[in-house]
Amino acid sequence: MTDQPVFVLGGDLEALEPAAFETEEEFQELLARHPRVLDFGSLADGRPLRLMLVAREMGVPTSAESGPAYWLDHLFVDADGVPTLVEVKRASDTRIRREVVGQMLDYAANGARYWPAALLRRSFEETCAADGRSLEEAYGELLGDRSPEEFWTTVEERLAAGQMRLLFVADRIPLELRAIVEFLNRQMRQTDVYAVELTQYRGDGDLRVLVPRIHGEVATAAKSPSSRRTTVKTTRDDMDTVIRTRLAPAPRRIATALLDHAAARGRLEGGTATYPSMSVHYPVAGRQVPVWTLSLYDTPAREELAFSFLSLTRHLGLDETAAFAESLPTVPELTRKLEAQRERNYKGWPSVPLTALAAEPDAVEGILAAIEQLMDGKEAPPDRSA
Repeated sequence: MTDQPVFVLGGDLEALEPAAFETEEEFQELLARHPRVLDFGSLADGRPLRLMLVAREMGVPTSAESGPAYWLDHLFVDADGVPTLVEVKRASDTRIRREVVGQMLDYAANGARYWPAALLRRSFEETCAADGRSLEEAYGELLGDRSPEEFWTTVEERLAAGQMRLLFVADRIPLELRAIVEFLNRQMRQTDVYAVELTQYRGDGDLRVLVPRIHGEVATAAKSPSSRRTTVKTTRDDMDTVIRTRLAPAPRRIATALLDHAAARGRLEGGTATYPSMSVHYPVAGRQVPVWTLSLYDTPAREELAFSFLSLTRHLGLDETAAFAESLPTVPELTRKLEAQRERNYKGWPSVPLTALAAEPDAVEGILAAIEQLMDGKEAPPDRSA
């Protein structure tokens, strides 16, 4: 049976004929610029899936000491922090039948080991810069109230746990590949595997129609929900245990004071990363506004307080956010970051180690006073005393 055209009905009926992609480069560029053709399914909370490009030709090392040994065609990520690995082949490439499967599994296994959060974040931000896209816009679609550090750590953890999507994309999916995809999907509990057949139709001029067909969804739906990782939120008891057993006295006092104030005056929300973390929303101007996140990282062991300036700016506006920043106490490491935030209109998540706060007398009291001023909506002179 020959391939049938599709028809566009406007003033007249126009037939669009099936047309192969001239080169694999053309095919790859199309996916990089228009990842929505791969946006099937939804996020954990039911929102539509929106893939964001981390990098084209993402290097895949095979040891911690070596440079890239392979190159993945595309690495995407979604707002849940689930990475999506994509390999692109044209139907004329005989590797689409079996060889591409071994390639993909190689990339997934080594990426899970050797793609740290810092590399993923740098790759994403370099891609945004190359595409002329602002980080504020890009991160605005991904992060919600999280910091970039927390988001990319989540991506790294999902990779390590095997929570990812593997997508084989071609203009025609052979039966052999469909069978392998369905088999892998039944056997792999944490990883979802799909084959995406993306057929191109061309008409007069520049008119093109892209029609994606997804293979593997039935096998994915058949997976037992109990076999997938359950998301567990950090509790106050979790935080207190780490604070009590790992932190030195001065950082311990700061962490406890922050959490006690949040419990009394705001709303604590546990993080879902493998390391303990909690964020706090405070009532400001009649709404619950995210203000900071306390993270107790495991590897390497360190403790950081990050301020949610992007969220503050969205909720309260630039002037009120700037006033809050100016009211924070002088801590050299934090002050440098606040100066950089001022130049960027407070659209980031500046963080400061608890050890740096501990080195400055009354730093935590100054932070809590600034938060009280924020909640009360009072104008106050900047607190720049040591």
